[in-house]
Order: sequence, then C-alpha cells, then structure tokens
Amino acid sequence: MTGVLERALGADFANLHPRVRERLALCGTRGMIGHGVMDRIWRGPGFTLPFLWLGSTRHILFPERGRNVPFTIENYPYLDRHGRETVSFVRTFEFPGRRRRFDAQMVHSAGRGLVDYLGTHQHLAVDLAVSARPDGGFRIRSGGFRLREGPVRARLPRALTGTAQVDEWFDAASGRFRIEVAVVHPRFGPVFGYEGSFAARFVDVGGGVSGAVKPLREKVMD
Repeated sequence: MTGVLERALGADFANLHPRVRERLALCGTRGMIGHGVMDRIWRGPGFTLPFLWLGSTRHILFPERGRNVPFTIENYPYLDRHGRETVSFVRTFEFPGRRRRFDAQMVHSAGRGLVDYLGTHQHLAVDLAVSARPDGGFRIRSGGFRLREGPVRARLPRALTGTAQVDEWFDAASGRFRIEVAVVHPRFGPVFGYEGSFAARFVDVGGGVSGAVKPLREKVMD
C-alpha cells in the first residue's frame, strides 16, 4: 500500500531524507506518535483573537502563545466511513492549565489530490500542495478552502482565509524532526504559527484507531 503523502509526492518521494520517507510511509496498520516541545507558539495582533477563539471551539487554531510547550502529534492511517484512506494529523499542545488541539484528517482525492479536512466536524476542507525540500524535508502549502456547514456550501476567497505553510525536516544532529508552521493573511500578515521538534515512534494500529482522534462528523467535499 502507498500512504497518502507518498502518493501525492510521486517521484519526489525519493528525494526525501530516509527518516522523512519512513515518517511519511504511513498506511495499512503503521502509525506514528511524536512527542516533543514547541520552542515557540505565536499569534498575530489582537484583532486576530476572535478568529482564533472561534477556531479553538472545533480544534482549529487557538489564541494561546507560549514557549517550551509540550507537544504530541498522532498520525494514524484508517479508512473513514466513506471508504477513503485517511491519515490523522492530531496535534495536542499542553499549555499550563489548558490543553489545546489542532485536528486535521488528510485524504488523497482522485479529483483534487491531497485534501485536509479540518476540525472536529470537518466543516472546512483545504486543498494542499506538497513538495520535497532541498534538505530532504517536505513542505505543505494550502490552496483553496471550501466550507460546508448545514445548508451552506461555499468556496472561501483567499481574502478570508490566508495561506498556511508547514515545513518539516529531519535534524541529524539532534536525531529529531523539526517543524515550522505559519498561517499568513495576504493583507493583515502573520496570524498564527509554531516551531519546535519531536521524536517519533512507530506503532501498529492493527487493532483499530481510537475514536479520540477521529472527527465527530466525516464529510466529502472532493
């Protein structure tokens, strides 16, 4: 079997660092759990707070800032109720006195390529472009966003959403994966982001994936 990110990268997959290839080859019963620390979690100016607070109600973004924040990422492959091969990207941040999550479920659509379904209710879907970096890491950059909530079906203009970029690579000196994430609005500038590192261990999920990392609703917006 081929993992969703490996399929999206195609021939570029061979250009990744061997540890990054191992990291992304998640399919069948092979999952990964990463434990680490975010050196810095930041947000934009005060006017971004309502947007970030709203996102936190469905595990998409959050308003807290911090340094040296413990962090876990859970990547589990599974078939969702629509029969799509899916990989969870559930990130948990342990702030003092408060836990925050940023949930996404990644699928590979025959029609759209790589797609992220965001949050607990999958009301947002975003097209993704993934590429190999010169250092053997990879970069994911967001494209168009689509909203589906109740009777509302809409494509969201870039003026409302901005662009998210994820960079991840393997740091041989520390033996850890490094990650940087930034969400930037075309007019208002940086909105949210974090940077840090984690160590990965691979797990067998042959017994099934816990519902704790799955969304409450699963939608199709391919």
